[in-house]
Amino acid sequence: MGEKSENCSVPEDLFNGLKVTDHQEAECASPPVSDPKDHHLHNKLLKDVEAHSQEEDQGEECFHDSSASFEKEEPGVDKVENKPDDNVNSSELDEEYLIELEKNMPEEEKQKRREESTRLKEEGNVQFKKGDYIEAESSYSQALQMCPSCFQKDRSILFSNRAAARMKQDKKEMAISDCNKAIQLNPNYIRAILRRAELYEKTDKLDEALEDYKSILEKDPSVYQAREACMRLPKQIEERNERLKAEMLGKLKDLGNLVLRPFGLSTENFQIKQDSSTGSYSINFVQNPNNNR
Repeated sequence: MGEKSENCSVPEDLFNGLKVTDHQEAECASPPVSDPKDHHLHNKLLKDVEAHSQEEDQGEECFHDSSASFEKEEPGVDKVENKPDDNVNSSELDEEYLIELEKNMPEEEKQKRREESTRLKEEGNVQFKKGDYIEAESSYSQALQMCPSCFQKDRSILFSNRAAARMKQDKKEMAISDCNKAIQLNPNYIRAILRRAELYEKTDKLDEALEDYKSILEKDPSVYQAREACMRLPKQIEERNERLKAEMLGKLKDLGNLVLRPFGLSTENFQIKQDSSTGSYSINFVQNPNNNR
């Protein structure tokens, strides 16, 4: 028994990097001490060991509490947070990419998906006629999800139909995007080009609208709306350009007056004249512009 106590005595190097987590083991390791000084030293040593053990235990708890305060990031969480809206899904992917994805799809499956797409399109048409444009847009979006990319004409019609539903909801930019996709799939789709031209007009893109109307007349000169627009828009574009020009000159004049004011001058001191024969411009300085009025 004495030999066991001697082997269990606390060595000197126990103070360095000491780690004791089992208090019972520490108590068992205490040797019998007869000297009061040794007994006092022994008790102090046990208290130090116990305090050190408690500090380590508390450190681990703090670590676990700290780590538990953070949410665990699941794989692919960024993709979930950045996923597009319901309407921006497989139907919004590049058509060539969709063709690649469906390369190995059986023909039977393609036909089955086409039939379901047609059903959804007809459902959307009924909703559109009733004035349920939000529901119609959703139906056309679902139909685009189902329709295989190899049926380009079908997809072109679906994009154009959804553009009409979005146009009714004043989603002009989204409707233009749908028209672009419809025309990309079917460049001779007059209805889609005409719809885009109308949208361009409503968003003050008159030059783009005129180009679309001209394109329609090249394909079908009988389209009255396109002929009427081709006669009307050039004058509107000219008036718009003159208005923008006047606004720009007004801003330049204000800027010039701001620069010239410290010198007691203004843009009125400088007159711009155009030579009718050459078309060139000249600038003349006028000392007292008010006297010329």
